[in-house]
Amino acid sequence: MKFTKMHGCGNDYIYFNCFEENVENPEELSVRLSDRRKGIGGDGIVLIKPSENADFFMDMYNNDGSRGKMCGNAIRCVGKYVYEHGMTDKTELDIETLSGIKHLKLKLEDDGSKIAGATVDMGSPITDPALIPLNTDIIKENKPGYTLGAMARCHRFTFVSMGNPHAVTFVDDVETAPVEELGPVYEHHEVFPERANIEFVHVIDRTHIDMRVWERGSGETFACGTGACASAYACIWNGLTDNEVTVNMRGGSLVIKYDPGLNTVFMTGPATEVFTGTI
Repeated sequence: MKFTKMHGCGNDYIYFNCFEENVENPEELSVRLSDRRKGIGGDGIVLIKPSENADFFMDMYNNDGSRGKMCGNAIRCVGKYVYEHGMTDKTELDIETLSGIKHLKLKLEDDGSKIAGATVDMGSPITDPALIPLNTDIIKENKPGYTLGAMARCHRFTFVSMGNPHAVTFVDDVETAPVEELGPVYEHHEVFPERANIEFVHVIDRTHIDMRVWERGSGETFACGTGACASAYACIWNGLTDNEVTVNMRGGSLVIKYDPGLNTVFMTGPATEVFTGTI
């Protein structure tokens, strides 16, 4: 079975072309292959499948075997893969995900033969507590700055979904933020019935922020596309930045633009193929 290892800003997945390969038990396969010492290594696996409603369907699984709804870094890599492997000649694509259909504009490298990255229409930020979802027995109205406690410590969060639930908290320094200590505790907090991704954000200025992320099902990752979108929107909602923000993460940077007229978030960033192989 052939695979391709790809990453977007260090958020790395193992990709399978399911037009050619039959992947059985993807949950178990993701756990086994994602192991960075005993497997290929990655944040999970991505299956590229046919779609009845779009050009392709992206089916993703985290490294703990749980199924993910959407990944902004992975979807750019899907766009790169299908173009460079001759599965399409279009530079604008619709990719179906469990969070709906996302529109991609692929960016060609200078020689026109390969894809450098993409801009993705990530849709509207979701703040309705029931739709994020939050435990509405606890939080009936979603406003920035809700305080959660964990391990005798408290952080103020802004809750938003970009196809999956995010909780953004602001810190003075992301390098000293308790990501590994409190990330998993907040991920499983009773406020989040489907768990959540936890972002620790430092605002540099009106157009730049630093972010570290604890992703549900994967732990800390080098980048998170939906997390970057959620973090940028949380900054805008709190009045801390302008509507276009460069989000710096451990694996690289993404440019996030919020269009208030459309109530839509656009994400622009790279996509990189690392290597191919057979298992």
